[in-house]
Amino acid sequence: MMELSHSLTLNEEALQQLPPAKRPIFIFEWLRFLDKVLEAANKSDIKGCQKQLVAQLVGQMNESPGPPTRKLVARCLATLFSVGDTFLLFDTINKCNDVLKNKDDSPSYLPTRLAAVTCIGAMYEKLGRMMGRSYEETVQILIKALRNAESQLRIEIMMTLEKITAGMGSAAGNVHKDIYKAAKMGLTDRALPVRCASALVRALMFV
Repeated sequence: MMELSHSLTLNEEALQQLPPAKRPIFIFEWLRFLDKVLEAANKSDIKGCQKQLVAQLVGQMNESPGPPTRKLVARCLATLFSVGDTFLLFDTINKCNDVLKNKDDSPSYLPTRLAAVTCIGAMYEKLGRMMGRSYEETVQILIKALRNAESQLRIEIMMTLEKITAGMGSAAGNVHKDIYKAAKMGLTDRALPVRCASALVRALMFV
């Protein structure tokens, strides 16, 4: 059954036939396959299924994925928009932003928040200025989310702010002050990875 995971789009029929305990493994195998295929794909290869692929990847973001899965989802989304059309790019960023704006602060929702932040970071890192002015709202949402975030989410947010700063460069100059202030606060965070990411953000602004 696992060989059915090796398809460009997620084989949802095969997935539903699996016991619930095996479904995350099937999804992970599909994402690993997709990650490799997208790196070698061209626009014509994915033109007919890009809309479905985006929907399936965003859907996985909402399934409380663990760290390896969310990193693959993020990488696949970024590569998909890099290789294919960008017509759903801003809609996807808005969906990630909506996850962060959600008031649900329960532990069960944390993996979805982490996945959204990881996806945002991967897209800005890979696509850079192709992201247009979407960074303005995204940066404000990320900084606002920092205030009440637990350490794991603070780490991911600061790493994503670093990727936005690097990917957008001087084009995001109008939000550098806000990012700089957030990074300054992060230097005194009790979590070492947050302090490290904050230092990297500040260093990027002086390059």
